[in-house]
Amino acid sequence: MTVEFQTWPQSAARLIAVAGGRAPADLVIKGGTWVNVHTRELLPNSDIAIADGRFAYCGPDASHCIGDATQVIHADGRYMIPGLCDAHMHIESGMLTPAEFARAVIPHGTTTMFTDPHEIANVLGLRGVRLMHDEALLQPINIFTQMPSCAPSAPGLETTGHEITPDDVAEAMVWPGIVGLGEMMNFPGVIHGDAKMLAEIAATQEAGKTVGGHYASPDLGPDFHAYAAGGPADDHEGTSEADAMARVRQGMRAMMRLGSAWYDVESQITAVTEKGLDSRSFILCTDDCHSGTLVNDGHMNRVVRHAIDCGCNPVVALQMATINTATHFGLERDLGSIAPGRRADLILTSDLKTLPIEQVIARGVTVAEHGQISVDCPHLAWPDDARSTVHLGKDLQADDFNIPAPDGANTVTAKVIGVVENQAPTKALTAELSVEDGLVELDEAADICQIALVERHRGTGQVINGFVSGFGYRGPMAIASTVAHDSHHMIVVGTSRDDMARAANRLGEVGGGITVWQNGQELALVELPIAGLMSDAPATEVAAKADQMVAAMRACGCTLNNAYMQHSLLALVVIPELRISDLGLVDVTKFEITDLFEKAPA
Repeated sequence: MTVEFQTWPQSAARLIAVAGGRAPADLVIKGGTWVNVHTRELLPNSDIAIADGRFAYCGPDASHCIGDATQVIHADGRYMIPGLCDAHMHIESGMLTPAEFARAVIPHGTTTMFTDPHEIANVLGLRGVRLMHDEALLQPINIFTQMPSCAPSAPGLETTGHEITPDDVAEAMVWPGIVGLGEMMNFPGVIHGDAKMLAEIAATQEAGKTVGGHYASPDLGPDFHAYAAGGPADDHEGTSEADAMARVRQGMRAMMRLGSAWYDVESQITAVTEKGLDSRSFILCTDDCHSGTLVNDGHMNRVVRHAIDCGCNPVVALQMATINTATHFGLERDLGSIAPGRRADLILTSDLKTLPIEQVIARGVTVAEHGQISVDCPHLAWPDDARSTVHLGKDLQADDFNIPAPDGANTVTAKVIGVVENQAPTKALTAELSVEDGLVELDEAADICQIALVERHRGTGQVINGFVSGFGYRGPMAIASTVAHDSHHMIVVGTSRDDMARAANRLGEVGGGITVWQNGQELALVELPIAGLMSDAPATEVAAKADQMVAAMRACGCTLNNAYMQHSLLALVVIPELRISDLGLVDVTKFEITDLFEKAPA
């Protein structure tokens, strides 16, 4: 059955007529347990009537809404819950286009996403954002776009393929699918009153839309308060109970994330479950989920289950993934609950704790049953220049990855990026490394290998080299990726300079993606031809290749959970403590370029 989805003003007269029994509904769900997220009630023996893709009647008996052509679904006591909302996420992190991402998450009960396409903004600028926005609007579920705020994320510390300006933000605010400003990652800029950042925030607020936050610092002193005064309405970078409490006390929403590599719900939800803070200020999100997580583990249903496992009341957890999110973005009257006038996004499930997703209805149409999608997710015709974005400028050689030692040095004290499992921050480590023939060597026994950032937007041939620890790689190997948040140059990590060169050149050949090499042989390749970030192949195909990539990383000695996500964030110069960019090694605690080697005492 195909039902035309309409705005509330277009459908209001019919919704009133259906609710009053003067016109038949398109669909009636009978005999379910209505999970009312407005009142936190479970209402058994309830009926729901739908017309024009919106809820018309929600109550004890919808018999008066049924006509000859009305479809009737018997819920048989099952729970009727609102479609799930992801409050903050990046479609590109799934390695999929909006269409294929939608196809992957619909069977998991996600019917609304608030997306920040700042990954593609760094590669293709405003035009890339528009392409993501336009494909999002084609989908059978609600995909809202937040206009990216920070490209580059930290001006002066990295160079992007394109920049986002206040004029770009103002222009995007009138697009139909734009719901606000994406995460304001340049938190030092906000703290110090940077005119460009404040102009973007002002343009968003003047449009009556929501400003996304990103305060990636453990400091809750004056700088945090200055950031809160700058206007961000939410933040997802908290990792502790104290972080969550501080944010909501300042009138921000605490967005607690469970993605492929971020496990920040358990450490923050105690602000609600133990400290008793008002749960209306808390929201669940994913931030970053790769295709393997989506296919094998789930999406927002996974996050809600996890929150429940952490001791949260199931209905409270559902509120954090439905009505709280809608209210935050000013859309409470349009979605996020089962109530008259709202978009008819609904899930039928037989258990609120384990949350099996048995039937998904979006805009009044069944879109999935028992894990199988039943609707089309239309694709945009992505232009050729969006598929040709990896420009190396030359064939890279092993000596491009040499790290010369200071003159005359036999050993050096090197600064090393330390990976922290399951968290976005890194550690600023140091290590004593040996020098052979004038070149600094890695230390495999100490789990220290090389990292390189290869410039890929302008074909300069530039390579910035450094050291990283925490992956556990053993033997000659390399992994390269053109997904390198947020500037999305190319990150290469390895123990063999020859393999590092091979991996980098391979991605130049295929137009982007991820590749793993060992002893001169390619073990895995995930092609991401669109902006070097995404594939328009089905999620199952991309996930299968991603699984091969993960297996290849393990074969090279890496046992880190979701190691690829950690790899892809090594250039994220807005999250402490130490990162790499095309301008050098970045000390994110000071927001400045730092030397690779510590200077010897005078």
